[in-house]
Amino acid sequence: MVFVTVGTQKQQFVRLLKLLENSKELEKDEIIVQAGYTKYESNRLKIFDFISSEELEKYIENSEFVICHGGVGSIFTALRKNKKVFVVPRLSENKEHINDHQLEICEQLEKDGYILYLRKDEDFDKMIKRIRSRKNKEYKEDRSFLDKLRKEI
Repeated sequence: MVFVTVGTQKQQFVRLLKLLENSKELEKDEIIVQAGYTKYESNRLKIFDFISSEELEKYIENSEFVICHGGVGSIFTALRKNKKVFVVPRLSENKEHINDHQLEICEQLEKDGYILYLRKDEDFDKMIKRIRSRKNKEYKEDRSFLDKLRKEI
């Protein structure tokens, strides 16, 4: 099972749900999506608008890996559960967010070896193959890193 969370921003994030729906690499997987305010109909994806934090943690624990937007809450919740994390950052040019701070977060976390993220022109399915074969870097909470991240945001 693959768990996907798009967070709770009011902006739509249909782009990610279309990528999931059209993925050949995920066609045999059960895909559970917390879609927030994003409205999308699918026969393939199991979509919930909002779920409790307990349900969110249960889905993360039971997943092979997590796909999420570039929100720090979503990313770090998965990392704390020692899950592989593949991030598709929301982009302001698509009106998915008000700015591109999620790209900055992704760049740093990928540089530090914690996540993989989808860049604008990368192939989604190739990245799914990479996250599946990737050795997970265990996350240990580092207050200095979080302090640096807060300053960046």
